[in-house]
Amino acid sequence: MDRIDLKILGSLQEDAMMPLATVAEKAGLSSSPCWRRIQTLIEKKIIRRRVALLDPDMVNVPVTVFVTLKTNKHHTKWMTAFAREVAKIPEVTEFYRMSGEVDYLLRIVVPDVAAYDGVYKRLISAAELFDVSSSFAMETIKYSTALPLNYVKI
Repeated sequence: MDRIDLKILGSLQEDAMMPLATVAEKAGLSSSPCWRRIQTLIEKKIIRRRVALLDPDMVNVPVTVFVTLKTNKHHTKWMTAFAREVAKIPEVTEFYRMSGEVDYLLRIVVPDVAAYDGVYKRLISAAELFDVSSSFAMETIKYSTALPLNYVKI
């Protein structure tokens, strides 16, 4: 990767629907070489996919819930089965296995508390859990899907 690739990546992280000509202009290229570079970034799996970011209010999932889970089960069979079941819950938008006192962290989006209760019931029926703790986000202060590019070694 070089500085041109970083400019392309920065532009696409800003808006993946940006016209190719605009991405190329921002990177200091013409469209054809820019397109080839984007294809190479895709082939190398640096660009994993291009998605549309939706407004949660407009699709009626304005409530974000962060859920921490603790379990007494720490073996591969349990973890694999649990991960498979959680992956089936569309309201779970992020799912991490953690170090420290919490075993798993989930980000869940729902329309309201009643909908979260339904997700909660699915979670506790998916596997044996020791503790489930929920925190409701009161306000989104910063939200970004863009990764910082200043750490890329050129």
